[in-house]
Amino acid sequence: MPVFWLDENLFFPPPEHTDRSGILAVGGDLSPDRLLLAYRQGIFPWFNPDDPILWWSPDPRFVLFPEELKIARSMRSYFNNARFGISLDTGFEAVIRACSEQYRPGQGGTWITEDMIQAYCELHRMGYAHSVEVWQAGQLVAGLYGIALGRVFFGESMFSTVNNASKYGFIALVKRLHQLGFRLIDCQQETPHLASLGARAISRAQFMELLGEYAPAPDLTGNWGEMAAFREII
Repeated sequence: MPVFWLDENLFFPPPEHTDRSGILAVGGDLSPDRLLLAYRQGIFPWFNPDDPILWWSPDPRFVLFPEELKIARSMRSYFNNARFGISLDTGFEAVIRACSEQYRPGQGGTWITEDMIQAYCELHRMGYAHSVEVWQAGQLVAGLYGIALGRVFFGESMFSTVNNASKYGFIALVKRLHQLGFRLIDCQQETPHLASLGARAISRAQFMELLGEYAPAPDLTGNWGEMAAFREII
Protein backbone atom coordinates (compact mmCIF):
# COMPACT_ATOMS: atom_id res chain seq x y z
CA MET A 1 0.00 0.00 0.00
CA PRO A 2 1.23 3.57 -0.67
CA VAL A 3 1.83 5.93 2.26
CA PHE A 4 -0.31 9.06 1.96
CA TRP A 5 1.09 12.59 2.26
CA LEU A 6 -1.09 14.98 4.23
CA ASP A 7 -1.48 18.71 3.63
CA GLU A 8 -3.38 21.43 5.50
CA ASN A 9 -6.73 19.76 4.82
CA LEU A 10 -8.19 17.77 7.72
CA PHE A 11 -8.32 14.34 6.14
CA PHE A 12 -7.06 10.81 6.74
CA PRO A 13 -7.33 7.90 4.33
CA PRO A 14 -9.09 4.77 5.62
CA PRO A 15 -6.92 2.89 8.16
CA GLU A 16 -6.92 -0.28 6.08
CA HIS A 17 -4.63 1.53 3.60
CA THR A 18 -1.57 1.29 5.87
CA ASP A 19 1.67 -0.27 4.73
CA ARG A 20 2.81 -3.54 6.31
CA SER A 21 4.34 -1.79 9.30
CA GLY A 22 1.13 0.06 10.12
CA ILE A 23 2.09 3.51 8.75
CA LEU A 24 -0.84 5.20 7.08
CA ALA A 25 0.24 8.76 6.33
CA VAL A 26 3.05 11.30 6.61
CA GLY A 27 2.90 15.03 7.30
CA GLY A 28 0.07 17.26 8.40
CA ASP A 29 0.25 18.85 11.82
CA LEU A 30 -0.51 18.22 15.50
CA SER A 31 -3.43 20.61 15.79
CA PRO A 32 -6.20 19.61 18.22
CA ASP A 33 -8.70 19.12 15.40
CA ARG A 34 -6.36 16.80 13.49
CA LEU A 35 -5.41 14.80 16.58
CA LEU A 36 -9.02 14.29 17.64
CA LEU A 37 -9.98 13.31 14.10
CA ALA A 38 -7.12 10.81 14.04
CA TYR A 39 -8.08 9.13 17.31
CA ARG A 40 -11.73 8.89 16.32
CA GLN A 41 -10.56 7.01 13.22
CA GLY A 42 -8.19 4.66 15.05
CA ILE A 43 -5.04 6.56 14.03
CA PHE A 44 -2.27 8.01 16.20
CA PRO A 45 1.01 9.91 15.65
CA TRP A 46 4.38 8.33 16.43
CA PHE A 47 7.66 9.59 15.01
CA ASN A 48 11.27 10.33 15.88
CA PRO A 49 12.63 13.84 16.50
CA ASP A 50 13.57 15.68 13.29
CA ASP A 51 11.44 13.27 11.22
CA PRO A 52 8.12 14.21 9.59
CA ILE A 53 4.97 13.30 11.48
CA LEU A 54 4.04 9.65 10.93
CA TRP A 55 0.45 8.46 11.44
CA TRP A 56 -0.15 4.83 12.40
CA SER A 57 -2.97 2.31 12.56
CA PRO A 58 -1.33 -1.06 13.32
CA ASP A 59 -2.83 -4.45 12.66
CA PRO A 60 -3.25 -6.22 15.02
CA ARG A 61 -4.15 -3.67 17.69
CA PHE A 62 -3.31 -4.25 21.36
CA VAL A 63 -6.23 -3.41 23.66
CA LEU A 64 -7.58 -4.00 27.14
CA PHE A 65 -11.23 -4.64 27.82
CA PRO A 66 -11.71 -3.21 31.34
CA GLU A 67 -13.62 -6.26 32.53
CA GLU A 68 -10.60 -8.40 31.60
CA LEU A 69 -8.17 -6.49 33.83
CA LYS A 70 -5.83 -8.87 35.67
CA ILE A 71 -4.54 -7.89 39.10
CA ALA A 72 -1.71 -10.13 40.26
CA ARG A 73 -1.81 -11.38 43.82
CA SER A 74 1.42 -9.51 44.50
CA MET A 75 -0.31 -6.22 43.61
CA ARG A 76 -3.27 -6.73 45.92
CA SER A 77 -1.22 -5.96 49.00
CA TYR A 78 -0.28 -2.61 47.43
CA PHE A 79 -3.93 -1.66 47.28
CA ASN A 80 -4.82 -3.15 50.65
CA ASN A 81 -2.10 -1.02 52.23
CA ALA A 82 -2.71 2.04 50.02
CA ARG A 83 0.99 1.96 49.17
CA PHE A 84 0.75 4.98 46.84
CA GLY A 85 -1.38 8.08 46.50
CA ILE A 86 -3.30 8.71 43.27
CA SER A 87 -4.49 11.92 41.64
CA LEU A 88 -5.95 12.80 38.25
CA ASP A 89 -5.24 15.80 36.04
CA THR A 90 -3.20 17.63 38.66
CA GLY A 91 0.15 17.44 36.87
CA PHE A 92 -0.43 16.63 33.21
CA GLU A 93 2.64 18.42 31.87
CA ALA A 94 4.87 16.92 34.56
CA VAL A 95 3.65 13.44 33.63
CA ILE A 96 4.12 13.80 29.88
CA ARG A 97 7.59 15.29 30.35
CA ALA A 98 8.54 12.45 32.69
CA CYS A 99 7.28 9.98 30.06
CA SER A 100 9.50 11.67 27.48
CA GLU A 101 12.53 11.18 29.76
CA GLN A 102 11.80 7.57 30.71
CA TYR A 103 14.51 5.14 29.65
CA ARG A 104 13.13 2.38 27.42
CA PRO A 105 15.31 -0.56 26.38
CA GLY A 106 16.01 -0.60 22.67
CA GLN A 107 15.12 3.07 22.17
CA GLY A 108 17.90 5.59 21.67
CA GLY A 109 15.70 8.62 22.29
CA THR A 110 12.13 9.76 22.77
CA TRP A 111 9.23 10.11 20.37
CA ILE A 112 7.57 12.58 22.76
CA THR A 113 9.02 15.73 21.23
CA GLU A 114 8.44 19.27 22.47
CA ASP A 115 5.84 19.73 19.73
CA MET A 116 4.05 16.59 20.95
CA ILE A 117 4.15 17.84 24.53
CA GLN A 118 2.61 21.18 23.58
CA ALA A 119 -0.03 19.52 21.41
CA TYR A 120 -1.20 17.13 24.13
CA CYS A 121 -1.07 19.84 26.78
CA GLU A 122 -3.50 21.78 24.60
CA LEU A 123 -5.79 18.72 24.40
CA HIS A 124 -5.54 18.54 28.19
CA ARG A 125 -6.63 22.17 28.50
CA MET A 126 -9.56 21.33 26.21
CA GLY A 127 -10.55 18.47 28.53
CA TYR A 128 -9.76 15.53 26.22
CA ALA A 129 -6.31 14.48 27.45
CA HIS A 130 -5.94 13.19 31.01
CA SER A 131 -3.18 12.16 33.35
CA VAL A 132 -2.88 9.84 36.32
CA GLU A 133 -0.30 10.82 38.93
CA VAL A 134 1.14 8.33 41.42
CA TRP A 135 2.69 9.73 44.60
CA GLN A 136 4.93 8.43 47.35
CA ALA A 137 6.03 10.59 50.28
CA GLY A 138 4.94 13.69 48.39
CA GLN A 139 6.99 12.82 45.30
CA LEU A 140 5.67 12.05 41.83
CA VAL A 141 6.96 8.52 41.22
CA ALA A 142 4.85 7.36 38.27
CA GLY A 143 2.13 8.40 35.90
CA LEU A 144 0.40 7.89 32.59
CA TYR A 145 -1.57 9.95 30.13
CA GLY A 146 -4.02 9.41 27.30
CA ILE A 147 -7.07 10.63 25.41
CA ALA A 148 -10.70 9.91 26.28
CA LEU A 149 -13.32 9.91 23.53
CA GLY A 150 -16.77 8.53 24.15
CA ARG A 151 -16.28 5.36 26.16
CA VAL A 152 -12.78 4.67 24.84
CA PHE A 153 -9.53 5.60 26.57
CA PHE A 154 -6.50 5.81 24.29
CA GLY A 155 -3.42 5.22 26.40
CA GLU A 156 -0.31 7.04 25.19
CA SER A 157 2.60 6.53 27.56
CA MET A 158 3.56 5.88 31.17
CA PHE A 159 6.61 6.27 33.36
CA SER A 160 7.79 4.99 36.72
CA THR A 161 10.72 5.57 39.04
CA VAL A 162 9.53 3.07 41.67
CA ASN A 163 8.72 -0.60 41.10
CA ASN A 164 5.02 -1.29 40.37
CA ALA A 165 4.03 2.36 40.76
CA SER A 166 2.88 2.81 37.16
CA LYS A 167 1.03 -0.51 37.34
CA TYR A 168 -0.69 0.73 40.51
CA GLY A 169 -1.88 3.89 38.73
CA PHE A 170 -2.99 2.02 35.64
CA ILE A 171 -5.02 -0.51 37.64
CA ALA A 172 -6.69 2.25 39.65
CA LEU A 173 -7.66 4.11 36.48
CA VAL A 174 -8.99 1.02 34.68
CA LYS A 175 -11.14 0.05 37.67
CA ARG A 176 -12.77 3.48 37.76
CA LEU A 177 -13.22 3.66 33.98
CA HIS A 178 -14.94 0.28 34.12
CA GLN A 179 -17.31 1.57 36.79
CA LEU A 180 -18.09 4.59 34.62
CA GLY A 181 -18.99 2.49 31.60
CA PHE A 182 -15.83 2.75 29.51
CA ARG A 183 -15.69 -0.24 27.21
CA LEU A 184 -12.24 -0.21 25.61
CA ILE A 185 -8.69 0.89 26.40
CA ASP A 186 -6.40 1.24 23.41
CA CYS A 187 -2.83 0.20 24.25
CA GLN A 188 -1.72 0.58 20.61
CA GLN A 189 1.13 -1.95 20.54
CA GLU A 190 2.01 -4.99 22.61
CA THR A 191 4.25 -4.83 25.67
CA PRO A 192 4.83 -7.55 28.31
CA HIS A 193 3.84 -5.02 31.00
CA LEU A 194 0.37 -4.49 29.51
CA ALA A 195 -0.07 -8.14 28.58
CA SER A 196 0.43 -9.04 32.25
CA LEU A 197 -2.52 -6.78 33.07
CA GLY A 198 -4.86 -8.54 30.65
CA ALA A 199 -4.37 -6.63 27.41
CA ARG A 200 -4.52 -8.67 24.21
CA ALA A 201 -4.27 -8.30 20.45
CA ILE A 202 -7.31 -8.00 18.22
CA SER A 203 -7.53 -7.38 14.50
CA ARG A 204 -7.66 -3.82 13.24
CA ALA A 205 -11.03 -4.61 11.68
CA GLN A 206 -12.41 -5.65 15.06
CA PHE A 207 -10.86 -2.60 16.71
CA MET A 208 -12.48 -0.27 14.17
CA GLU A 209 -15.84 -1.95 14.68
CA LEU A 210 -15.59 -1.44 18.45
CA LEU A 211 -14.39 2.13 17.99
CA GLY A 212 -17.40 2.85 15.81
CA GLU A 213 -19.66 1.52 18.55
CA TYR A 214 -18.08 3.09 21.65
CA ALA A 215 -16.37 6.33 20.57
CA PRO A 216 -19.56 8.19 19.52
CA ALA A 217 -20.86 8.16 23.12
CA PRO A 218 -20.81 11.56 24.88
CA ASP A 219 -17.27 12.65 25.73
CA LEU A 220 -16.40 12.88 29.42
CA THR A 221 -14.43 16.10 29.01
CA GLY A 222 -13.08 18.42 31.68
CA ASN A 223 -10.68 18.02 34.58
CA TRP A 224 -11.26 14.53 35.92
CA GLY A 225 -9.65 15.40 39.24
CA GLU A 226 -12.45 17.90 39.85
CA MET A 227 -15.28 15.50 38.98
CA ALA A 228 -17.19 13.73 41.73
CA ALA A 229 -17.06 10.48 39.75
CA PHE A 230 -13.27 10.46 39.99
CA ARG A 231 -12.65 11.78 43.51
CA GLU A 232 -12.10 8.30 44.91
CA ILE A 233 -10.54 6.06 42.27
CA ILE A 234 -9.35 3.23 44.52
